[in-house]
Amino acid sequence: MSHTVNHLRKLRLQRSELAVPGSNPSMIDRAAESAADYVFLDIEDAVAPPDKEQARRNIIAALNDIDWRAKGKTVSVRINGLDTHYMYRDVVDVMEQAGSRLDTILVPKVGVPADLYMVEALVNQIEMAKGYTTRVGLEALIETALGMSNVEAIAAFPGRLEALHFGVADYAASCKARTVSIGGLNPNYPGDQWHFALSRMTVACRAYGLRAIDGPFGDFSDPEGYRNAARRGAALGIEGKWAIHPSQIALANEEFSPPEKEVERARRILQALTEAEAQGRGAASLDGKMIDAASARMAQNIIAVNDAITRVAA
Repeated sequence: MSHTVNHLRKLRLQRSELAVPGSNPSMIDRAAESAADYVFLDIEDAVAPPDKEQARRNIIAALNDIDWRAKGKTVSVRINGLDTHYMYRDVVDVMEQAGSRLDTILVPKVGVPADLYMVEALVNQIEMAKGYTTRVGLEALIETALGMSNVEAIAAFPGRLEALHFGVADYAASCKARTVSIGGLNPNYPGDQWHFALSRMTVACRAYGLRAIDGPFGDFSDPEGYRNAARRGAALGIEGKWAIHPSQIALANEEFSPPEKEVERARRILQALTEAEAQGRGAASLDGKMIDAASARMAQNIIAVNDAITRVAA
């Protein structure tokens, strides 16, 4: 093991992340009552330019009027991009008027670490000025060729950064990829054309202690397609996925929850290795398969997720 170890910066249950346009207050109210682990209130792509200021006001009201934490929700706001004239007002108004009620800010189209520095500087100043005792985290959307080319440097950004998200639609547009749907697979590609991007982002996350989250699957009439995308992501180490429709929440919660059989096997692995250690052995056999210290680390990951789910359910 290297002497350089970056532990997980912030543990949050993020199996399902419901995207909600700030321009629709009734959808915000329903999101608060949903089964989603995470809700992000959007002022960016889901809101038309003429509606952005009202959407911002709606979001501030929802943050103040709804007790998201009591409902077991982590709540985030996706601000507009740094290349727009909306962004600074998003950060200033939301933070000044509801910053103590917010968990994270989702920064879109992050291309270089300095993009996060700009947002962090504003958040730092507002928190100090307002005397907030809570700390708002940052999450970065990797959804451009520039962002993916700099993903390791972005993941290494210190401070408030907690997670990276893969924004497949804008990433496809940025790469000029030929695709049939948001997050869907192109039948002319022999496999999953998003595999490399998701894998690279996930490795960067794990190297620097961040959560790795997959983005949207646009065809909400195709639950099996969504499940398959979630399964592929989970196999790589992704720990959650966006839901752009309420019907996708249960799918994400199920696919990113370890099955009881896996949890039970993880417990048996740890028990078997504890017994082996007491006998002076570093490895053991379980169900006809060799297990060792690496097996223990994989088992501990499964148990940690299961424990987080149990805490929320309680």
